[in-house]
Amino acid sequence: MIRELLADRDTRRYFVGQTFSLFGDTSMWLAAGIWVKQLTGSDAAAGMTYFFFALPAVAAPLFGLLVDRVRRRRLLIGVNLAGALVVLSLLGVAGPEQLWLLYAVMVLYGCCECLVGAAQQALLATFVPTRLLADANATLRTIREGLRIVAPLAGAALFAWAGGAAIAVVDAITFLVAAWCLWRMRIVEPRPERTPGTRMAAELAAGFRFLTGKVDLRRLTIGAAVAMTVFGFTESAVYAVLERGLQKPPEFFGVLASVQGVGSVVGGVTAALLLRRRAEHEVVAAGLVASAIGVLCWTLPSLPAVLAGAAAGGLGLPWIVIGALTLLQRRAPNNLQGRVYTSFDVTTTVPQTASIALGASLITVLDHRVLLIAEAVVLLLSTALVLRIRTADRTRLDPEVSPCPTT
Repeated sequence: MIRELLADRDTRRYFVGQTFSLFGDTSMWLAAGIWVKQLTGSDAAAGMTYFFFALPAVAAPLFGLLVDRVRRRRLLIGVNLAGALVVLSLLGVAGPEQLWLLYAVMVLYGCCECLVGAAQQALLATFVPTRLLADANATLRTIREGLRIVAPLAGAALFAWAGGAAIAVVDAITFLVAAWCLWRMRIVEPRPERTPGTRMAAELAAGFRFLTGKVDLRRLTIGAAVAMTVFGFTESAVYAVLERGLQKPPEFFGVLASVQGVGSVVGGVTAALLLRRRAEHEVVAAGLVASAIGVLCWTLPSLPAVLAGAAAGGLGLPWIVIGALTLLQRRAPNNLQGRVYTSFDVTTTVPQTASIALGASLITVLDHRVLLIAEAVVLLLSTALVLRIRTADRTRLDPEVSPCPTT
């Protein structure tokens, strides 16, 4: 299936462009916080970098509506070109007095990220046949997880050698490469559809209505949202696991992150194989179970068990993401792809963000093992919710999505 997918010229160009874009994004993500820390010496100021990056997510429904109102390929070209200009403005950062500029760039970078995420998923669903969507999503996820291992190290090394300006230039180049690859694609997208007389509020809510109106998507969304209410607990518990469970310094987190990254690559590679044999929601459920097992392993005062838990958690996440995205792409009509994606994204990222704050509060009064066991129980509960999708709900009665004609 992967060979068939990559045999198409436009698909190859798309993946090449996205690989460059993901490399630049991942490098900038790490370098921005280091840059702010270097400029100000403040951990809080460095942490605010990621807050400003995440801030545009509150406007996700607007981004989704835009994606559904224009040609996705043209939008992605425009966003990548705009992203190149945005990051090049960081060349004007010379000291702490330009901190506002770095924060402003991170807000705009976050806007680009929201638009690219929604438009990317919507565009894939228009030119990749339904039977190959799982392979396309798995390929992109595997690339992303692989770059999470390599790109931060490369970004940190480049920052240490040449400073933040070099990161900005490299990131701008990756944006331009992605835009060029998209421009070289020769697909003809369907004309964007719009229902005359529809109010803006109804347009924005269309993605949520679609998710709640389909029993399989509703149960998937509820199950994923429940899981995300505890997913952030590990962000705080990991340091307690290292200090109290393993008697390791905080720096050992890098080892866990590397092991988790390897697990994620394996998860990305195997996701398409699983989706050819099982329904999407069953793959999501398997990912949730793997994550629960990983969390329970972290309650044991054993280095092999904790490393195995990191690998299991890394393995499960791609199964969850790829299974959910493939189901959304297969079920949503073309004119709702952007809004369905952003609506699902909001229902999962908001509780995940809240769970990070909740976990940081609870870890001060609860033993980390209690917190992790509670997380595993909730993950298994969400698994049961996802598995309530009936056989009839997952019957593939939807017409095959034909690839866009090429010129």
